[in-house]
Amino acid sequence: MSFNIGLSGLYAANKQLDVTGNNIANVATTGFKSSRAEFEDVYSATRLGTGSKTVGNGVRLANVSQQFGQGDVNNTGNVLDMGIQGNGFFILSDNGSLSYTRAGAFKTDAENYVVDNNGNRLQGYGVDANGKIINGVLTDLKIDTSSLSPKATTRVDQTMNLNSSETLPTVTPFNPAEPLSYNKPISTPIYDSQGNQHSLDQYYVKTGTNAWTMYTYVDGRSPSNPATEPPVPVTATVTFNSDGTVNTMTGSTGFAVTGKTFQLTGWVPGVVTNATVTPNVWGPNGSVAATGGVSFDMTKTTSYNSPTARTQQFQDGYATGQISSLTIDATGVMTANFSNQQTKAIGQVAVASFANEQGLQPIGGTRWKETFASGVAGVDAPTTGTLGSVVSNSLEESNVNLTNELVELIKAQSNYQANAKTISTQSTIMQTIIQMT
Repeated sequence: MSFNIGLSGLYAANKQLDVTGNNIANVATTGFKSSRAEFEDVYSATRLGTGSKTVGNGVRLANVSQQFGQGDVNNTGNVLDMGIQGNGFFILSDNGSLSYTRAGAFKTDAENYVVDNNGNRLQGYGVDANGKIINGVLTDLKIDTSSLSPKATTRVDQTMNLNSSETLPTVTPFNPAEPLSYNKPISTPIYDSQGNQHSLDQYYVKTGTNAWTMYTYVDGRSPSNPATEPPVPVTATVTFNSDGTVNTMTGSTGFAVTGKTFQLTGWVPGVVTNATVTPNVWGPNGSVAATGGVSFDMTKTTSYNSPTARTQQFQDGYATGQISSLTIDATGVMTANFSNQQTKAIGQVAVASFANEQGLQPIGGTRWKETFASGVAGVDAPTTGTLGSVVSNSLEESNVNLTNELVELIKAQSNYQANAKTISTQSTIMQTIIQMT
């Protein structure tokens, strides 16, 4: 029996060396989780039990337990490198067969799908036509590199003050070529349906106490009748209360008033060619203005005793844009940044969690498979519930503690030598008994 006990000890020490050596070998493997050899003693048992004076039969390997502790998340500078800070696994698909990993070294393939080094596609949630995340349905994540379609301007908002102490212009009537005939010019870039940029020019003229008139051109032409020579602007008048807020607003033809908003409805600028104007054409190639024209919100326009100035401006149109960069936030949302300063969500990384991580089956490539023991994967967006967050431009390193593994290596070596000594001693005893006979 002593030989068997010693042999079981050698086998156990050898397995401990194997596990420790595997941990050390993978100390630089991204997303690797260290393992621990767990042993149990062996006793011979009868139908009535082992008894109180039974000598053990040695040791055996009970389990190789994986340790899913957090590894260090270090910056790499590659936007598609992702680490998970906290609980969860990335989900990979190999033609529909799902596996799970903590190794987030991703890239794009020839079809712009996000894949790992083995070509498995990263899973997540897609977006609809408006860039809204479609939750609940996993799909292969793909980097959409198509151009962002232009958007015609429909709204102009601005925060502006018209100085209540301004003097009236010294030259009348208003003439855009005569700076002394107006108090302040303001220019705003606007866009048509094909993304062509145009200039919306507004001239503010003080006409009396707390009263101003706004003259508006588009590309230097009349918005309502571009064929008119000389160009005739559309006009709007605004009066202010004694506290500097807007009181009344009136507009000329093509400048409708709704509440405290002007609506440029008769907006049909033309194209100037050789000093002639082609009417009813908006920009080149048949591009048009937004349906319904452009609205001007005047709720943030004031008249205080401070310099006339526009402090903030917003217009909702933009030209076509090419994707220039990609960002991934902590919730896994992948956002494309375009050359026209617009952004659009193109997908969201999904992560999975398990009731029993120890029950996952390792399949190599720093990946695991779901098993009955692990439980069914719970899939959701990062930071939801107990799920961790995604850290872009970073990778999670192995959680192997090299110092501890080297100590384990020494212990395993000592165990091996001690068990070998047990066999050697038993052999000496057997030789002595043989000699006695």
